[in-house]
Amino acid sequence: MTVHPSLQPSIDAWTQSIEAISELASSLVDGEWNRATECPGWSVRDVVSHVIGGECEALGDPRPIHTLPRDLYHVTDETTRYLEVQVDVRRHHTGPEMTSELEYTIIRRSRQLRNERRKPEDIVSHPLHGKMPLQDFLDWRVFDVWTHEQDLRRALRRPGNLDTAAAHVARDVLLGRLPKVIAEDAGAPKKSAVVFDVGGPVEFLRTVRVDEHGNGTVDSSPSLGPIVTFTTDWETFVRLTSGRVRAKKVADKLRIEGDTDLAERIVNGFAPAH
Repeated sequence: MTVHPSLQPSIDAWTQSIEAISELASSLVDGEWNRATECPGWSVRDVVSHVIGGECEALGDPRPIHTLPRDLYHVTDETTRYLEVQVDVRRHHTGPEMTSELEYTIIRRSRQLRNERRKPEDIVSHPLHGKMPLQDFLDWRVFDVWTHEQDLRRALRRPGNLDTAAAHVARDVLLGRLPKVIAEDAGAPKKSAVVFDVGGPVEFLRTVRVDEHGNGTVDSSPSLGPIVTFTTDWETFVRLTSGRVRAKKVADKLRIEGDTDLAERIVNGFAPAH
């Protein structure tokens, strides 16, 4: 029995992206480990620690027993507190310790994925994300790894891999969040539509529609009269919708047409996605 064919593309995308992180990490000099990233409060070392921790939890390893310092300004709620444990426990690790743990974790996780015999629809449980189908969990790991690969690339000024298979998985995860952000959080009017016109390495046009009951859905059909249209490039879309930057910081790369008040509520609703 082999890996279910529906899962293999996600496993391949994860493999390419996490190996790219390993390659970046192995080439770092001492000062680069401490370089700041766009993730609040996290350095390059911290992002790599988070990736290691995420894969260790996917492996079923016990969580570290660790008490966080009280002065971490970016730890603001239970989610950030949960994520910070895997990061802070490695804050004093050396570069060689980080790279060796990352490589060993990739070996273990790759072996686990090669031996995956469950079906895409089988339910898995995660302490932070709750219960979800295995396919969705694997796609979440792809999204997490790829977005952090891009965090590292921007911090280190080593751009690349914006159009990989993992990038397309990340696109779908980010698009899947838009209906809630627009219909529920931003309170877009019933029977309205918001359009995202994105160019660059990953190019697409998507419409988020709010029905007469206030429920949001996303599709690839154009809207004749959208209430708001966002036009931007792929990398800016990722940075914005994953909470890496505020709209004001990328105003030169973001064109907004339509209801400015609603647009502002939408862009302010994009929370950091660690």
